[in-house]
Amino acid sequence: MRRYLRVLFVCTLLVFCSLLYIFNQLVSSLERADHRERAPRTRAVDTGLSGRAQDDRCGSDSVTHWEPYWRISRDVCPNHCVTDSAPRSAPQDPVQLAVVACGSRLEETLVMLKSAVLFSHRHLCFHIFSEDHLHAGFRQELESWPQRFRSTFSYSVYPIVFPSENAREWKRLFKPCASQRLFLPQVDSVLYVDTDVLFLRPLEDVWSFLSRFNSSQVAAMSPEHEEPRIGWYNRFARHPYYGQTGVNSGVMLMNMTRIRHTLFKNDLAAVDLKWADLLMPLLHKYKLNITWGDQDLLNIIFHYNPESLLLMECLWNYRPDHCIYGSNCISAEHSGVYILHGNRGVYHDDKQPAFRAVYDAIKLFPLDGDPLRGLLLPLEEKLKSDHSYCGRSRLVFTKRLRQSVTELQEEQERSRPAEV
Repeated sequence: MRRYLRVLFVCTLLVFCSLLYIFNQLVSSLERADHRERAPRTRAVDTGLSGRAQDDRCGSDSVTHWEPYWRISRDVCPNHCVTDSAPRSAPQDPVQLAVVACGSRLEETLVMLKSAVLFSHRHLCFHIFSEDHLHAGFRQELESWPQRFRSTFSYSVYPIVFPSENAREWKRLFKPCASQRLFLPQVDSVLYVDTDVLFLRPLEDVWSFLSRFNSSQVAAMSPEHEEPRIGWYNRFARHPYYGQTGVNSGVMLMNMTRIRHTLFKNDLAAVDLKWADLLMPLLHKYKLNITWGDQDLLNIIFHYNPESLLLMECLWNYRPDHCIYGSNCISAEHSGVYILHGNRGVYHDDKQPAFRAVYDAIKLFPLDGDPLRGLLLPLEEKLKSDHSYCGRSRLVFTKRLRQSVTELQEEQERSRPAEV
């Protein structure tokens, strides 16, 4: 009889703790709502260029007001954003690209944006989150690009802003500012990329994955590894992760409207939680067990919600791990790399010359130059001297790039009569 009483006591205690947690989350949500109603919006300084017409509603200056996306209701949209209700397929709607740049990442980010502008055919909207001292550098460089390319994109520069109650903890997670990607602006959908990403085909091609989402999917990412024998998560992770080898968040396509309104399964409470109510409790539970910061938190979330993630092939997020021990990205071998991700700083050292060669080729190429003679041919010649494992797979770096260069040349030819 005493044993049954103990079991009853334990069960009662667990139920009480669950109810207490739910009550705490409810109180927190009400406090956030009350704070939102009373507090003025965070404002960033506008440093000029405000007279430019903005036909795509994206904005080309520092944003005049901004709040983390979970604090803005559906009927409020800053004037630099596309509204949630705007049809995604409408031709006038720009492709939304978000990036977070801190420290010494200014040049690397600009090369990434350059690759996006170089090969895309749709209007682009850049959401650039950076430390204040980098804002002027972004504006100066982007405004200096040739008008033919400058007219194809708009941009907004944001300050780094985390939830005020835990700002210091979020900023210190993994790399400086990296977890900002968990707190992106009020747009219907956005493609987030790391600063060390290069687009080798039009940006709108990865954007088109949004139309492939089923009714439950809120994001698309690529696997962390193709080969489990060299996988990190399946060998070393001390927390749940997605699938067999986890996912990499360096290229992450998100339907923000769905993320804001989805209830996610979790191991924190007996009830499903919204994204905003899930992040901080996850960090508190796993902060001693995570290595890769916010990417680990995303792996935990999608471990419990696999139906919410669309998995993209490795050619949409091609990293040194796909060739450093021999080629293991079959889709890239067949079609070439679509998006190159030079993590581990390989653009800036000599450990992986093939990755650095692509980065240098795009960085040094003048936007108004000949893409065949000024970009592709010098790159192909440079890759011939690389005899590393990745260098032996050099065709994957240029197979799709060659087609993009051809399309760019044809576009230049069509535009010449109009320029004369």
